[in-house]
Amino acid sequence: MASKITPLRVVAGLVILGVAGLAVAVGAPAAFGGDSGNPSASLPVPITPALIQRGSYVAVEGDCAACHTNPGGQAFAGGLPINTPIGAVFTSNITPDKQTGIGSWSYGEFERAVRRGVRPDGTAMYPAMPFPSYTHIDDADMEALYAYFSKGVQPVVQQDKPANIPWPMSMRWPLTWWRWFFAPTVQSARAPGGAQDAELARGAYLVEGLEHCGTCHTDRGIGLQELALTPQGGSAYLAGAVVDNYSASDLRGDPFTGLGRWSEQDIVEFLQTGHNSKSAAFGGMTDVVTHSTSHMQPSDLQAIAHFIKSLPGSGQEHAFVYNPAVALELQRGDASARGAQDYLNNCASCHLSSGAGYTDTFPALAGNPVVNAANPVSLIHIVLAGGSTPPTAGAPTSFTMPGFADRLSDQEVADIVTFIRSSWGNQGAPVDASTVAGVRKAVNAPEPTLSK
Repeated sequence: MASKITPLRVVAGLVILGVAGLAVAVGAPAAFGGDSGNPSASLPVPITPALIQRGSYVAVEGDCAACHTNPGGQAFAGGLPINTPIGAVFTSNITPDKQTGIGSWSYGEFERAVRRGVRPDGTAMYPAMPFPSYTHIDDADMEALYAYFSKGVQPVVQQDKPANIPWPMSMRWPLTWWRWFFAPTVQSARAPGGAQDAELARGAYLVEGLEHCGTCHTDRGIGLQELALTPQGGSAYLAGAVVDNYSASDLRGDPFTGLGRWSEQDIVEFLQTGHNSKSAAFGGMTDVVTHSTSHMQPSDLQAIAHFIKSLPGSGQEHAFVYNPAVALELQRGDASARGAQDYLNNCASCHLSSGAGYTDTFPALAGNPVVNAANPVSLIHIVLAGGSTPPTAGAPTSFTMPGFADRLSDQEVADIVTFIRSSWGNQGAPVDASTVAGVRKAVNAPEPTLSK
């Protein structure tokens, strides 16, 4: 289960960094990946329509719009709050406006911000910006990205909002040491290495770099650092984490809690449309599909799927086997199991008594990794608040699940979630009412108002 990161633990992490930083020698920044780049560097290639077009696609791969475009706001003008355990950070205006955006930035300043987490004034960025992943972006893509944001984006006059982080956690000087210790050295070009095939290398480049999947799907340590940035960094890489009161799924090969039962085509379909026969996108993943993966080339999606399927599971889970016992009980009219009656009254019309759902419409609950996750927060969150699948070119119809917070008590939600997590072969642990109450408070879901 993902560890809980609290403000106290973050302060402790900053103290540890401070003590360690005092012991760092003058040459340590380069050794720890602290190279700050050259802010005066010029773009080494001319800006052409082709380069701008390529940069537009790189921005799609990097999912820049999802964070730098506030819902209802202008493209890339920023202002979206990114909630962290220590407060909110607001995304910046990355349009080419010269006063409030990045229009006056040199290529060197742009490159330092994206790949190294250094602002033009030399201070460090908060790691809400995924520059540890962006260190993997190669020079050609970086140059194209700069061309696009310099000449291919409409300037917008909009001042950046200051971070809502209390002192002393708002201090930026410890972030320089954070960058030295936790951000890898910039890689100007990726070497495939060994027997790695081209498709696998392309998938690794996208997943580890531009798509920055680990930002959400890898758990974090006491300093808010990702516990691993690549598969070589350990088994925590893409093994799941908690983000915005959702559990970002385990993307590794675990058959119950990960993608062990998914084929490469299942992954491609999910990234193209936001759903497949096994699950549907929710939470922040809907933004990823909407702004990024649904617009990507099929070959790139296939490369991502190929790389993800190369990640082994923990080896601690056996294969999922569907168990029809609960479905047969419900079909016989036996709803005596905990949560069974509430499931029939609120869920079965879409997800069926078999837990199989409707293919490409309402996701299956049987064998669903979200259902079987060690942390049930996603399932509780979805039951309370509902959700919608993203409309895409490949699947233009959006399907919506209503929230049940206003009609179900904490105990009833706990009973339903426990029923789902223990039926049809699922093996999730039971959930109690206090856990549901905590999620209800965290997501500001209403209390039930309908009488029973």
